[in-house]
Formats: sequence, C-alpha cells, structure tokens
Amino acid sequence: MRFMQLGMPLAATSLGLAVAGEAGIAGGEIRPPVVAGKFYPESAAALKSAIEKFMKNAVPARVQTPLAIVVPHAGYIYSGQICADGYNQVRDGAYEAVVLLGTNHTAPDLRKIALYPGAGFRTPLGTVPVDEKVVAALIAAGPDCKVDKTPHLREHSIEVQIPFIQILFPQAKIVPAVVGIADVGLSTRFGAALSKALKGRKALVVASSDLSHYPSAADAEAVDRATLAAIASLDPTRLRDTVKAQMSRRIRGLDTCACGEAPIMAAMEAAKALGATGAAVVSYAHSGDVPIGDRERVVGYGAVVFTAGPEKTDKESERSANADDTLSATDKQTLLAFARETISSYLTAQTVPLPRGFGPAAQEARGVFVTLKKRGRLRGCIGRMTPDRPLANLVGAMALQAAFEDPRFAPVTLEELTDLKIEISVLTPMQPVSGPEAVVAGRDGVLLNQRGRSAVFLPQVAPEQGWGRDEMLDHLAMKAGLPAGAWREGAQLSTFQAIVFAE
Repeated sequence: MRFMQLGMPLAATSLGLAVAGEAGIAGGEIRPPVVAGKFYPESAAALKSAIEKFMKNAVPARVQTPLAIVVPHAGYIYSGQICADGYNQVRDGAYEAVVLLGTNHTAPDLRKIALYPGAGFRTPLGTVPVDEKVVAALIAAGPDCKVDKTPHLREHSIEVQIPFIQILFPQAKIVPAVVGIADVGLSTRFGAALSKALKGRKALVVASSDLSHYPSAADAEAVDRATLAAIASLDPTRLRDTVKAQMSRRIRGLDTCACGEAPIMAAMEAAKALGATGAAVVSYAHSGDVPIGDRERVVGYGAVVFTAGPEKTDKESERSANADDTLSATDKQTLLAFARETISSYLTAQTVPLPRGFGPAAQEARGVFVTLKKRGRLRGCIGRMTPDRPLANLVGAMALQAAFEDPRFAPVTLEELTDLKIEISVLTPMQPVSGPEAVVAGRDGVLLNQRGRSAVFLPQVAPEQGWGRDEMLDHLAMKAGLPAGAWREGAQLSTFQAIVFAE
C-alpha cells in the first residue's frame, strides 16, 4: 500500500506557534524549498499543523543541559515524530544560532564541510536567515570548511529541519553545513572550530541522520540498537567501528547503518568541544512502525541528545508494567482514539501518528478489522486476519485503509469525519472447522475458501443482518464470487471470535 500526499487546500488556522518570516533577510541568494510536498506538506497551514501534532505527542525532555541533538530527515509521515522527540529536548532554549549538519547525498566528490553562502533558506513557512558571521568564522578557522552552494541545492537533510527551527526558534539564524565524509580527524577539527565560532552565543547543534536502510523490521531493530548505543557513547571511533562491524555481517537488505554518519561524528566532536559529557537515546522507531509502513523493508529513525548535565528522572520507567494481556476498557478507548487520530491527521496534516502509550495487550500481534459507519450505514471496513505487527500499529494501518482504500466507497473526506463512528474488532486466532455444522451464527466469524476464492464475515455481521447460519454462509459464498450454497460441498471453513468495541 502506498499513500500519496493528499494535497488538499487547508484554511489558515491559529495554532499557537510562532513562525519566522522574511524579517531580517537582506540581499543575497535564498535557497528555495525542493522537497516541500514530498517530504513534508507544502501548505503552510498543513505544515504547522503537522509539527504541532508531533510536538504535542513528543516524549518529555530527558536531560537538563542539552547542547546538540541527532534527529532523522526522512519524510515527516515516517520520521516526523522521532524528529519532534529530539527537538522537544531543546525546545526551551532561546537559541540565537542553530548549526544544521546535513548528510552528503548529492556531492560524491565533497571531502570537506560545505557551508551555504547565501542569505537564507525558504520553506512554506517563510525564510530563515543564515548566520553569516558564524559562516565567516568557520571559513577563517582553517581549510576544512569551504563556501559551496552546490551540495545544498538538492540536499533534503537540512531542508526538512528548517520548519522545526522556524516554529520552535523563530528568532534563530541557521548555519547550514553539509559534512562531506565520515572522518574522525575532520570531525575533531571542525568541532574545535565550531566551538570557537559559537563562543558567547546561545547555540544548538543538530545532526541530521536516518539509521539503517532497507533491512527487515527485526534486523533494523537489532542493528539500530547497536548504532544508537555507539552514538550515545560520544565516541566517533566507536561509531565508525560499530558501523563497519554491522555492515560486515552482510545482513539482507542493509545498505547503511546511518546515512548521516558524517554529521553525527561532527556533532559528537562539536558537542564535546562545547562541554558535553554524556548523551541519552530519546526515542526510536522505523518506517514499519507507522500505519503505512512495510515491515519487510524499513528505514530506522532515532533521536539522541548530547548534554552537559545529568538526565532527568524518567517517571514512566519507574512504573511497573501491567503484564495482563486482556484488553481493558482503557485499551479499547485508546485504540479507538488512535484510529480516529490516524485518519484525522492524514486528512489535516498529511502525517500519521506513531502508536504510543499502549498497554501490553495492545502490543500483542493480533488480527483486527476497523469498520467505519456514517449515520449507521457502512462507510468502510478493512482488516487483516493474520497480524504482521502489534495490534496498535495494525489498528492505525487498517483505519487508513478503511477510510481511503475500501474499493466499495469513495475516500473519506474531512467534512464527513465528525459523522463517522469507528468500530474495532480484535480477532482470536483462526481455527479450521470440520464443516458448516460447527459454525454458530452470531458467535463466530467465518472465513470461506473454495476454488481459489475466499471471503470473510465478522461475527457481528449475521446478527446485524438478521441472518441464520445458512443464510450467512450463502451471502459469504456470494461475497467470494461463488454461487449461493457453494459452501455445502468442498469448501474450507475456518472460524474465529472477536472482541468488538466502538465509539
């Protein structure tokens, strides 16, 4: 399944977030946005709404004296929440300058650090000025930095950070720097130069990097765990050695462990030069965790903060987890709210939320159907019998499919969202039965397979339609494209039950 950007016009709204505009931009070249509408919404209102939602759901600050962060740079629909988790660690800082260390995706011959020579970067939210004094100081510091706009022209890793800067730190200027290669010596020298150039300023360093590219979800989780531990060590040599060791394992699909290894190394050294003594991994997810993700081929995302002070107490980790695998009333309400928020966020901000804060029962892999009804009539229903991810994740995926990909209906619109009622059916494991006499209408959901055709009814369908067992099976056969009564001979029947709950 591939969801495209909706691209619908959105009315401007007051979201309570400041945005940097054109003020203070004098002459000089302004870099235009090149991935607006691709990596993030090109509508200013949708973009502000997306960032507001991400920041609202961001994990609390972990440290007391943050100096630098590592955040991802993929499309917001995949990595925006992890990015927001990183920025939430530093959102209280009144920064004058934000140094954005970008990954070198487009300039294979770049061996140094390319600083943008223009006056600013523009996004749908306006233009943020470049701190030309810091750029000049870095150029004067030695031969490692050079003024070169070419690596910046098509580079997305810096651009996707700009909207967060504009909204969270509207008074800040930026220092856009593409780090050409992952080299410990280059990183060490640059960190010292940056520390001098930023002396006396309230500054933040941001390294823009995703993690593993294209392994399976299970492999990504293992690889990324090792990479994040190396990043949190504040030791560029350990990061380099960890990446080499992981790549030598020849894990299927793994193209890289960190596409921003160079900016991460540079941020490590810069943070240490600025006084960092420790680091904390803030959050982690991969593209398979979001409702539209494919778990067989994922990209990893992590947020890390480098700090000069101790970590704050994590009250959540002190709470004992409830090991009960039974869905509670709270679990049910949270799943329903998550399904609605997933549809709403996609319609209003072209993003989807990460499943967070669920109890153990909602993290088990279980089949599920999501049903949408509008004023009592079916508006969409999609489900998956065999789960390939935790229940909460699958609820988000099925909510999107029910809203936008049920072929029987037109896609749901924002205007009708308030008229929709969401129903979730969490399934028990499928059990083959010996024949139709084992099926009980109203108790059992049924899967029919015959002649290469199949169809399924949830347990609640028969009582809702007033059908007995035989009538239900007739309709099930017809749903599969078979004649009524085809279930009487040669059909394979399996039954299941469901925990059904609705708004």
